[in-house]
Amino acid sequence: MSGFLALLGREVRLALRHKADTLAAVMFFVLVCALFPFGVGPAPELLARIAPGALLAAALLAALLPLDRLFGADAEDGTLDQLLLSGLPRGVIAAAKALGHWITTGLPLIAASPVAAALLNLPVEAWGAAVAALALATALLSLLGTVGAALTLGARRGGVLLPLLVLPLAIPAVIFGAAAIEAAASGLSPAPFLLLLGAGLALAAPLAPVAAGAALTAE
Repeated sequence: MSGFLALLGREVRLALRHKADTLAAVMFFVLVCALFPFGVGPAPELLARIAPGALLAAALLAALLPLDRLFGADAEDGTLDQLLLSGLPRGVIAAAKALGHWITTGLPLIAASPVAAALLNLPVEAWGAAVAALALATALLSLLGTVGAALTLGARRGGVLLPLLVLPLAIPAVIFGAAAIEAAASGLSPAPFLLLLGAGLALAAPLAPVAAGAALTAE
């Protein structure tokens, strides 16, 4: 546990030193949401109808931006080799990387979600469901993205391959997350869809780090 916390602390400190990556993800998220009124028109009813799916899709695309550096930066300077030789289980290394990515990328995106929701004219009563859906969906993407980053580590054009691997797996998160937000906007309970998202996260939490660790071993 101490090794996991030390590695997690390192990930957070590195992110704080390089704030540009986090800022780029947040700005991408907000700007994509800001483009929708120009693309589909400023009609409030139309924007409110597309808001749930647009929020989820924009957030997940923004969260993908730093993933290609998740293991790549450590591999370039030799830190990853030292981590793999430290005796720390590969799965623990991958889990710390995934949690670090969610803390430094997912949480800022969640914090920016009210701004994006306002740009898309999402009803205020659905903002709570949007925050919950984004929290679960970005956590799931961090786990899936860690697997993808480990699999594409060292591959030519790995930055292109990574979204192609991860995005299809993230489709259920978009579907259930958007359904939860839409239900809340319609005055219904978002709980069933959030529970489905939570079930996906509970399934990925133990399996994804193991799969990523196995990929790192193969490297």
